[in-house]
Amino acid sequence: MSSSPHPHTFRLSPVAYKALTDRAAAEPELYWEGESRRLNWSAEPSQAYCEEQGWFVDGALNASVNCLDRHLATRADQAALIWQAEDADRVVTFTYRTLHEQVCRLANVLRSQGVRAGDRVAIHLPSVPEGLIAMLACARLGAIHVVLFGGFSPEAIADRLADSGAVLVITANVGRRGAKRIPFKTTLDAALDLRPEAHAINHVLVVSVTDDVVSMKADRDMWLSPLLEEAAAECAPQDMPASAPLFLLYTSGSTGKPKGIVHGTGGYLVWASYTHELVFDHQEGDVFWCTADIGWITGHTYGVYGPLLNGGTILLFEGMPSHPGPGRWWNVIQDHKVTTFYTSPTAIRALMREGNDVVQRYDLSSLRVLGTVGEPISQEAWSWFNDHVGGGRCAFVDTWWQTESGGIMISPVPGAVREKPASATLPLPGVHPVLLDERGAPKEGATEGVLCLRGSWPGRALTIWNDAALFERTYLQPYSGYYFTGDGARRDEDGYYWITGRVDDVINVSGHRIGSAEIEDALATELLIAESAAIGIPHDLKGQGIVVYVVPRDGAPDDLHLRAAKAITSKVGRYAAPERIHVVPDLPKTRSGKSVRRLLRKIACGETEGFGDLSTLADPEIVATLISIIQAPKS
Repeated sequence: MSSSPHPHTFRLSPVAYKALTDRAAAEPELYWEGESRRLNWSAEPSQAYCEEQGWFVDGALNASVNCLDRHLATRADQAALIWQAEDADRVVTFTYRTLHEQVCRLANVLRSQGVRAGDRVAIHLPSVPEGLIAMLACARLGAIHVVLFGGFSPEAIADRLADSGAVLVITANVGRRGAKRIPFKTTLDAALDLRPEAHAINHVLVVSVTDDVVSMKADRDMWLSPLLEEAAAECAPQDMPASAPLFLLYTSGSTGKPKGIVHGTGGYLVWASYTHELVFDHQEGDVFWCTADIGWITGHTYGVYGPLLNGGTILLFEGMPSHPGPGRWWNVIQDHKVTTFYTSPTAIRALMREGNDVVQRYDLSSLRVLGTVGEPISQEAWSWFNDHVGGGRCAFVDTWWQTESGGIMISPVPGAVREKPASATLPLPGVHPVLLDERGAPKEGATEGVLCLRGSWPGRALTIWNDAALFERTYLQPYSGYYFTGDGARRDEDGYYWITGRVDDVINVSGHRIGSAEIEDALATELLIAESAAIGIPHDLKGQGIVVYVVPRDGAPDDLHLRAAKAITSKVGRYAAPERIHVVPDLPKTRSGKSVRRLLRKIACGETEGFGDLSTLADPEIVATLISIIQAPKS
């Protein structure tokens, strides 16, 4: 446990933070009315929350104005966005003035193509400035942006275009990923050709990332750059009701129809600003680097909206962590004097493999706050990140939240909440988690249960696009009176929360409920294992049996499966002994770093088809590799 004070000055003390928490609980209406003033409203809301209608419902504002225009009087020449291209010597800096001009130009281009308030605009781009600019240009017009992750297959894109009813797409000729070229335009063309009758796309605007030649369809496709050069650098913003949708963001869609999570304007922006300032201790001069792609909610809230709402400086990096060689990320932090670094445990585990000596070559003294997101972090990865990257001097915020929550819900707060390695710690002021038993009854004290949330919060999703009933069934009906997160958690004697994984990741072996995270934490103590995943499969006698996948480190011995079994039985208990342990080269993971347990279950159960859309995986070919290893005939 971290007990020594950090050598930094933070905005909040434990006493001041407790006062915030107490006030949010005692006077929620006054508390959130006060927090709403962090935004500029064209029409001030008369109340914070109405149970029937939502947050700040009679207020009006524009998201683009709040991110850009209101800063021009004091921050016009401050860096708003630093883009570090894959080429180390190519850096483009946008001040608040120049970013405002580019957003206005693109908004005028969109308007000239017929885009109006309420229209959906799809954004299908690599990590280039135009992605962020496009989001803000849509917001300026009151159009709803739908960011599509660059790794999606044509089928996944076609599904999202059809469901959203998008009228225009902004894409790129190609994307750069190391030495590879990612065929953005070709993939989009294939998506549009799959079911031409199912989408409403009239125009495709193409960003020229490289000089690669791509096919252009007459009367539909246009290069963006010439249009921007001709467009005016001023564009009047469209005032929008606080409850108007700001964006749609689709969940994976690997099983069934993808769900378009709808986030509103007023509540989401308050939450993005509030949580960014609070959790990351935002201060003047900070350079904030969130490594998430803008195709995910983390990239939306902390790669774009949160920092800009608070007048910060964003770093956007086009390249990969270890290209052209180990240490590239550390070099970026050193060169740009990054103060806040927010990434995933999956990325941290990969960087650990490069070795401590790589990190030590770089000056990372600018760092003040480290953050993790996407999945629970093991104590080993927590300690390595804290000790070797942060030098033991940085605040460490291990954050828990979801696409549907809009922003961080449970997290340490620098200077105010004591850290515990691998614990999400305490809820933010205004967040009220509860642990429920299987019947929906609240559990008190140190215990474990289903993690739900009491009441609402400004960042909560409004609904699912085109399916409000599904939103109700998924999040509000499973446990009446509570918001169901789908996660399980443990609460310790200090009231700290430890996320144990998805509820469906709890394995019931002969009446023993065993969290997959509990098994994986035990395996993390075996230094020869790089990462692992535990899943449950049907068992005739026990109800469920445990199957474990382990990824070895270089030089791991042939008896790694025996070591893994010993680690589990010694740390968890003999009742958690796995039926099988598979040593595999990697796990199927999404681009955001989450292991896809559904696929691991299917493979362990002997299935060879019906895996759904695999284009959301970091390496779609890993599924076939695992099938060949695990289902191969035994000699």
